[in-house]
Amino acid sequence: MFVQSNLLRDLLPYFIRKLKAVYSESEAENIFMLYVHHRYKLNRYQISASEVRLTESELLDARDVVNRLQQHEPIQYILGETEFFGLKFFVDSNVLIPRPETEELTDIIIHENKQAQKIRVLDIATGSGCIAVSLSASLAQADVDAVDISIQALQIAEKNNELNKTRVNFFQLDILQPAVDFFGNKKYDVLVSNPPYVLRSEASEMEKHVLNFEPHLALFVEDDDPLIFYRRILEIGKKILNADGKIYFEINPQYAQSIVDVALKMQYTTAVTRKDISQKNRFVVVSGNMS
Repeated sequence: MFVQSNLLRDLLPYFIRKLKAVYSESEAENIFMLYVHHRYKLNRYQISASEVRLTESELLDARDVVNRLQQHEPIQYILGETEFFGLKFFVDSNVLIPRPETEELTDIIIHENKQAQKIRVLDIATGSGCIAVSLSASLAQADVDAVDISIQALQIAEKNNELNKTRVNFFQLDILQPAVDFFGNKKYDVLVSNPPYVLRSEASEMEKHVLNFEPHLALFVEDDDPLIFYRRILEIGKKILNADGKIYFEINPQYAQSIVDVALKMQYTTAVTRKDISQKNRFVVVSGNMS
């Protein structure tokens, strides 16, 4: 037997020992807790006190998970789900794993728009749909649309919409292509986007569990035009954003001021940076469509 016993709690030392080349002890322990909660619906206290014994097939499942983790595959993809803003989301290698910073962005939008009687929201580059679904779940008065270039990502987003019983309308769209006919006469109060913003040149600095498994289409932007998505979304905003509407961006901190400058040059009234919990300039909020 590859573990000390078939007690569930004795899997933890096995996880820590086998993953020490990939993860710190605390990271390995957190991954173990996620795995056990997903498979057996037990919390941290219940695991430590548990006398649950695993079958041979359950032990082999645990060993398979550890083998995949040793290859840097994210635990969220192995389990097929993650949590975001208190909701469960399906994820696979067609969508990014939602980050805490994106939860912060979602929280900002909810806080600033919860008093509105009726708002129309557009989430651009929606991926798993985590922002759009969370906004729909938290803002009962919101009519939420979401677009993405990837059909595979949209299939995941639709599953998450159904899972969380929300009311998001998803559409396939390449925003870098002419989109005027797509939007027609629609007007929005809120545009939000977490577009690709990692430079290709930064790939060598990324951790393997991101670089080798998460979709490059959703991660990277070319070094010679790092603002391509922000500029395009601001252009679209001139046509579809209401005069008192807002655009919320998640950004690469090194381009915070550049994005602000582009927005002001395009005659939006205000464009301000906001810091994330790590005190990085992670968000830009643009308001006042003067067109």
